[in-house]
Amino acid sequence: MLRDFLKKKEISKRALTTIKYDGGSIKVNEVERTVRWMLEPGDSVMIEFPLEVLGDGLTPEYGKIAIIEEDDSLLIVEKPAGQGTIPSRNQPNGTLANFIAGKFANENHPATVHVVTRLDTDTSGIVCIAKNRHIHHLLSQQMQQTGVGRRYVAFVSGWIHVETQMIEQPIGRKEGSIIERVVRTDGQYARTDVTVLERVELNGKHFTVVELQLYTGRTHQIRVHMAHIGHPLLGDDLYGGPCELIRRQALHCTSIEFQHPVSHEHLTFKSDLADDLQALLTASRRLQEAGNSVNFSG
Repeated sequence: MLRDFLKKKEISKRALTTIKYDGGSIKVNEVERTVRWMLEPGDSVMIEFPLEVLGDGLTPEYGKIAIIEEDDSLLIVEKPAGQGTIPSRNQPNGTLANFIAGKFANENHPATVHVVTRLDTDTSGIVCIAKNRHIHHLLSQQMQQTGVGRRYVAFVSGWIHVETQMIEQPIGRKEGSIIERVVRTDGQYARTDVTVLERVELNGKHFTVVELQLYTGRTHQIRVHMAHIGHPLLGDDLYGGPCELIRRQALHCTSIEFQHPVSHEHLTFKSDLADDLQALLTASRRLQEAGNSVNFSG
């Protein structure tokens, strides 16, 4: 039955509903059919999804987008620190989603912006965008079933003396706050793996450069987990991080990897550290080479 075939192809029930009521179509051998149609070997099935409309509050704008890779299904970009991923009450304009909506409008691409991997405003690095709702659905399924590999580099306060560790602590909303999260026993399961890359001293301040791998995607997960073990991110005043060396949370998404939702090819995308983070490392290494920094190790 056509309905069973579409289920095997991971066409969601929600998608079938929108096709039925919002102007899409399902054709077998170029003839429109219902989902109860019985298929035969060699039949050709074509799905036409309804045109998408922009969500409320998403206005197309035109600005620079740092594109890493793009095809008919995906858009992989680099987001700078200070730019929101999607519009919010505090940042209704100038977000990455606004600029991508403008790009889609210029190209007559009939879809809204589907953010698969979101970053906080002050986090820099790679963001994955699905170019239609079906691709978004497939990637969301993949994230739930096998995960999308995400690695970050962070600069955290103090020296971490354990080379590798797994932080497996549940995260929930802090009482009385709509923004802040904390580790709490009734929170959602969250896991972050931490590997020390370098221990640094700069201007009398000690910090550790770490690589982090996420296995879950809770709000503020890295920031909460690192603060929980006593090493909040530099610049992260919300979670107690010192701000003398940098004025934004020192966090950059350096890579993502996943299976392409259509071709099933294994994909990996990488991003160099943002300029402000690289500048901190460069400054500390110059001092170390000049003999003005002690106990530096990599």
